[in-house]
Amino acid sequence: MKPIGPLMREHRLIERMVALLNAGLRQMSERNKANVELLTVAVDFFRTYADRTHHGKEEDILFKELAKKQLSREHERIMNELVQEHVRGRKMVSNLVSAKKAYTGGSTESLKDIIACVTELVRFYPAHIEKEDKHFFYPALDYLSKEEQNNMLEDFWDFDRKLIHEKYQGMVEELETRKE
Repeated sequence: MKPIGPLMREHRLIERMVALLNAGLRQMSERNKANVELLTVAVDFFRTYADRTHHGKEEDILFKELAKKQLSREHERIMNELVQEHVRGRKMVSNLVSAKKAYTGGSTESLKDIIACVTELVRFYPAHIEKEDKHFFYPALDYLSKEEQNNMLEDFWDFDRKLIHEKYQGMVEELETRKE
């Protein structure tokens, strides 16, 4: 298996969540009411799976290794764009968290902010995924030897194994520091 295999498989799951969020967006617009449960799940999904798990492997492993290589100008440009898009995705999710918090705090006016945030997310991810899948991942393999690709695949598995512990250790530590 090539190291882009797991990344592309993760893209398929992200696309499924985007489809669910898009369906939820239509419902929220029609009913003029936020689906707080869907938004809560979506925020956790985008923060933990799409960003920390998926983008984490890209940035901390793939891009880090590629940064050591003499990339073409085009591939270097695309890689830099992808990193900036990851930052943009994080900001979109943070904006959604703020809008959801305001909404659950009683601000019905925040529904329009929720709809704007969700609209931006469901437009953003398909284009971002297409750029990676069709314009970057395959050419990136040309810069890596078979041994480097195999090592990267092992690094991906190690990354995934450690992530669940990192997430829940952080949750416990956050709860321990809260003063109620």
